[in-house]
Amino acid sequence: MLLSVMIHEWGHFITARKYGMKVTEFFLGFGPRIWSTKRGETEFGIKAIPAGGYCRITGMTPIEPIAEEDSGRAFYKASVPRRLVVLGAGSFLHFVLAFLILTLFFAAVGLPRESTRLGEVLPCIKESSAPCTSKDPVAPAFKAGFAPGDDIQAVDGKRISTWSEVGAAIRGGAEKSLTFTVVRDGASIDITVTPLRYQSGESSFGIIGVISERENKRYPLHSAIAASIREGGNIATGSVRALFALPSKIPALFGATFGGEQRDPEGLVGVVGVARVSGEAAASEGGSLTEKIGFFLLIIASLNIFVGIFNLIPLLPLDGGHMAVALFDGYRRSRARRRGLPPPAPFDVTKLMPITLVVIAALATLSILLLFADIVNPIRLNQ
Repeated sequence: MLLSVMIHEWGHFITARKYGMKVTEFFLGFGPRIWSTKRGETEFGIKAIPAGGYCRITGMTPIEPIAEEDSGRAFYKASVPRRLVVLGAGSFLHFVLAFLILTLFFAAVGLPRESTRLGEVLPCIKESSAPCTSKDPVAPAFKAGFAPGDDIQAVDGKRISTWSEVGAAIRGGAEKSLTFTVVRDGASIDITVTPLRYQSGESSFGIIGVISERENKRYPLHSAIAASIREGGNIATGSVRALFALPSKIPALFGATFGGEQRDPEGLVGVVGVARVSGEAAASEGGSLTEKIGFFLLIIASLNIFVGIFNLIPLLPLDGGHMAVALFDGYRRSRARRRGLPPPAPFDVTKLMPITLVVIAALATLSILLLFADIVNPIRLNQ
């Protein structure tokens, strides 16, 4: 996420430089300076608290002292469209980064799914995982001679391509003879089996006692791009809904933090919580290394989309707040032009300082609360 923050600030930096604005500082982190170096007119460096970063552009407010030689390069003197581009570049790069990560996920990792290849053939049919006894019926697949690794190609001569098609044929074929065409060691063979009728509550269906092998479906590049756009849209929609629901989640967070109530898996979580869940996923015995890498990529992509959208909220000190001020300046200039009046002075954002301080205090309080909750009552994968 620190890399994402750096890319975010780089978006502000390159667009500001493109439009001739002066950028004096580009730092990762806040607080005391650990290291810095100057390149041209910009100081690049790292600070002690790794909680974000910033890019300082000269003239973000009209009251900021500016040297005479830099007066024409002040941010507030740029046109409204240019100010919007500079302010929106950070969130835009979050979305670009998320898109690239999702494309990598679909093209290189793929979606986990049940394959048509058998991973296990059960010796008997029973509900529990205890060893088979003489009272348990022998699994039809075991009796018929199926073996792990068999790749099912067809059922009763009908070509199949997904495990759901295999499952549908088995469930609907209770007590009927079915012929499976499978590939074993490179050779195609036919195996005839009669699914056992299995009663579950009021419904019954066929079962033969096989478990499919999991695989990752990788997409060709053009399909991966299309899937990334769709998935990115779904994540963005969920992020917007989460932002609207955020106030309603805070009481439950208080209860879980100070009242010992169980954390809501769909509730608020901070960076520590995300790290803990990611660590549990990485350490779990279930799932392959490829699936764990895919899980990590999805988390990073989702975080980038959420942070990109969050930064567009029209409240200072967020980028969206500065964009709202720029749009207001554009409206005032347009109104003055229609009335034949001289352009008004840029709006002084320091007038909104009380609101800005309230927003900063609310965000800081929520961050501290989430940090405390993630430590004393974390969300766990097995809940």
